Amino acid sequence: MEKSNTIKYDKLIRDRIPEIIEATGRKAIVETLDKDNFQKYLNIKLREEMEEYLEDGSVEELADLVEVVYALLDCKGISYEEFERIRVAKVDERGAFKKRLLLKEVIRKDEK
Repeated sequence: MEKSNTIKYDKLIRDRIPEIIEATGRKAIVETLDKDNFQKYLNIKLREEMEEYLEDGSVEELADLVEVVYALLDCKGISYEEFERIRVAKVDERGAFKKRLLLKEVIRKDEK
């Protein structure tokens, strides 16, 4: 049986990956996605990067996760500045995570 020299992928990659692959003498076959498919694959990539971060916990994996978030913002036409305004408004309204609070339970007051 002949060994295949092809590895099949169906995953979103960073922009320089094809040139990195080709610098090793291999050929990268890529496709440019339309906006809808790009967002679909970004969502898949977001889950993938989150799982890698949860397994590894490294700052590098966290950086990958943020890069996907930035790509999603760009895909949705939201600037980093607008995103930051949204984030800060949410912090103002509901707080951040600085106090390290864990909600254990809520006790309902008796109504009379």
